[in-house]
Amino acid sequence: MTSSAPSTAAPRAGADGDAGAARGARYALIVLALLWPAQLLSLIGMLTGNAQAKVALHFHTTQIQWFLLSSALVGTAIAPFVIKAADLYGKHQVMIVITVLGLIGDVIAAAAPSYGVMLAGRAIAGFYAPIAALAYAAVREVLPPKKAVAASSIMGSGIALVALGGPFLTGWLLDSFGFRGVLWAMATATAISLVLLVGFLPGTDYRDPEARMDWIGGTLLGGGLAALTFGIGKGTEWGWTNASTLGFIIGGLIALVLFVISQNVVKHPFVHLAMLKRRPVWTVVMATALTGGAVFGAAVISQLLALYPKVVVPYPIPGGNGATTMVHMSDGLGWSATHNAIVGIPASITILALGFGTGIAVRKIDSRLPYRLGALLVAIGFALQASFHHNATQLIAASFGYALGFGMIVAVGPVLVIEAVAPEEQALASGVQNMAMGVVTTLVTTLCYVVLSHHQMVLQGTALYLDQGYKDAFYFGAAVAAVGLLAALLIPRLKRVSELQG
Repeated sequence: MTSSAPSTAAPRAGADGDAGAARGARYALIVLALLWPAQLLSLIGMLTGNAQAKVALHFHTTQIQWFLLSSALVGTAIAPFVIKAADLYGKHQVMIVITVLGLIGDVIAAAAPSYGVMLAGRAIAGFYAPIAALAYAAVREVLPPKKAVAASSIMGSGIALVALGGPFLTGWLLDSFGFRGVLWAMATATAISLVLLVGFLPGTDYRDPEARMDWIGGTLLGGGLAALTFGIGKGTEWGWTNASTLGFIIGGLIALVLFVISQNVVKHPFVHLAMLKRRPVWTVVMATALTGGAVFGAAVISQLLALYPKVVVPYPIPGGNGATTMVHMSDGLGWSATHNAIVGIPASITILALGFGTGIAVRKIDSRLPYRLGALLVAIGFALQASFHHNATQLIAASFGYALGFGMIVAVGPVLVIEAVAPEEQALASGVQNMAMGVVTTLVTTLCYVVLSHHQMVLQGTALYLDQGYKDAFYFGAAVAAVGLLAALLIPRLKRVSELQG
């Protein structure tokens, strides 16, 4: 009898171990199925931002801004509808639908024979934009509470891999396979996301029986933003006093005003204005939207500066008997994408280190302080880059303060939202803040191109930018960050996250 006990216990222990290993593997696959789409958007932004220079040179276009803006506009406009649809039909189902649409758009863009077709593909790919919001929201539905907390942390920390590895992946793809290699890589990554969602993510059962689509509000918001952005983007080409330019801009502004009015009238609004009327909420939303819009929307400046070519051509002097003068057609640095990634290593490491350190520090200090300091450093960093951007050494030194501020902003922004509202308002407040940041980021990106276009030269049908344009654009980014700092100064004292957790 003494010999029989071990023989029965061992298989049971082995069976328990096998079951535990199986559960662990299942949880790991679920986390991967959520982490991949959550961080893919950051990688896509990096890929497309770096690819735009070669796209412009290939298609000889003066309208390269729409390569980024087409998907950004669609993503911002449909985000409220997607969030509502997730409450009505389930997050898992909606994630699959928008991933399929994103994949279709990616394939169209990668195979596009013309720039117009490419823009159509990029616009369709914009349907994928709300995937991250749904991925984070789905965590608590598909994992036990303790696992969900750890999974959320892992998903958030995935940005470290994107920040460090993304630039080098982008450089390898762009330098080895050109912009089409980048676009096909995006399509492949989206296809992997679809496989993970279909194969490994369990169904999400939560439905909100009271959820309804706000078709009026969504149409006004999406249409107004699209009209406003299109009008601003065409202002330099058409003329700022042109009837069409003014029509789009004024029409867009009217639609956005009507959107705000509608949110007080409709029964199921996208934005609950009563919550936004509270000072802690509206100041946090405004500050995070402006500073986020500065760091993400103005990122296009350094991408264009690094990857556009340096072009100086001889120009005959009238009456100069054959004499010529050298004329600047483009003042880009002409780097490869890989070289740009190497130059960006110090900034990437700084952003990650400050983000991690600040995330820990806000448990013990007033979160407003690092956020205000971050906004100030970003503004100073942009201003320094306006004067010092002519070689790698200057950019590394001038962008150090910007990187410090960037790390603080991305770490503290979500904390401010948590501290500004009650727990039951968290999802609603996060949705409003994300929507506001999307709108501001899109407008800042559009205006950066407008500023650049005031100092552009067109060579073989391609718009190229001069040094004064880059300088003015950096100053514009500094101004937006400074306004964000002023908004951050208006934030009242909030209940600290450590108190909320306690």
